[in-house]
Amino acid sequence: MKVAIIHYWLVNMRGGEKMLEALLEMFGEADIYTHVYNPKAVSKLISSKRVFTSRINRLPFAKKLYQLYMPLMPKALMDFNLQDYDLIISSEAGPAKGVVPNPNAYHLCYCHSPMRYLWDMYHEYFSGTNFFVRFFMKKLIPSLRIWDITSANLVDRFVTNSNYVAKRIRRYYNREAEVVYGPAPIEQYLNVIRNPQDYYLFFGQLTGYKRADIAIEACIKSNRKLIIAGGGASKKEIRKYANNSLITFKGRVSNEEVCSLFAGAKALIFPGIEDLGLVPIEAQAAGCPVIAYRDGGALETVKENITGLFFNEQTPASLISAMDYFENELKFNNREVFNEHVLQFSKTAFLERIKRVINERKKI
Repeated sequence: MKVAIIHYWLVNMRGGEKMLEALLEMFGEADIYTHVYNPKAVSKLISSKRVFTSRINRLPFAKKLYQLYMPLMPKALMDFNLQDYDLIISSEAGPAKGVVPNPNAYHLCYCHSPMRYLWDMYHEYFSGTNFFVRFFMKKLIPSLRIWDITSANLVDRFVTNSNYVAKRIRRYYNREAEVVYGPAPIEQYLNVIRNPQDYYLFFGQLTGYKRADIAIEACIKSNRKLIIAGGGASKKEIRKYANNSLITFKGRVSNEEVCSLFAGAKALIFPGIEDLGLVPIEAQAAGCPVIAYRDGGALETVKENITGLFFNEQTPASLISAMDYFENELKFNNREVFNEHVLQFSKTAFLERIKRVINERKKI
């Protein structure tokens, strides 16, 4: 069986790229097709494969400005001649599923998320950009939405990472999607020895929808220490809290530092809404409880009052109430429960489910 994997772009190593790595372990001879490729920004496993790029890769500064070229990507998918492949796996978070396989091929789409800039986060992206970009968004988004819906018809079967995303696939594409969790790199955290210290942890890219501001304000108002780990913090943000002894910006951290932070944190604070969210899974694999906003993928990754708890409003006051309850009423000392819970998100579980889904194509 000849396999092609279409991945939206390869310019960093995040959750989508970790999934691609797992698929490459299953299909070692698979070819990769993508819009933009930066070999220096991906793992050795990915860079060791044959990677084909669309015309987007040849545009000026494509490796940094790739998202601005998104309106050109649907047509650029026509660059990919997939007629010799038996199995097509599209990895969709940017334009990827709109390829045209041969009539006898099977097209499985792992949809990490219907494109946020077209659908549920359109207004947030629109308001957060400049006049020039907004002008073109108004012109281009309607036709991109039509293409996005139409290209869903080229997919034989959808799978996705959470029930939260499956509902959006049903809403936008009128298609059902099977939930296949993972693959989260839980193995590296299962042996972390917990030694909670006097701080909470926020971990991840400091983009707006992750709502680090809620965690910061809640900790300042309640006189609690917060460590913020991950890239994306602006110099202005760092200067704003530079003289506040409660808030510490760590920036990007190594894997060893991540383990240490999970080991020492009272809990991970997760105030944003994400499709699934790997960070809460990794924290729980390390035995670190999670205090999450009650929405999105966290409802599936956090086991309430067993591996964490929820707060009901995206406000500092609601988070403070949850932190008070966490400190005064709850104990999270059963590591076996944490380990058992996160196994469903492991790479092993992911590969087993994907293999089952692919084998079921013979029955369709």
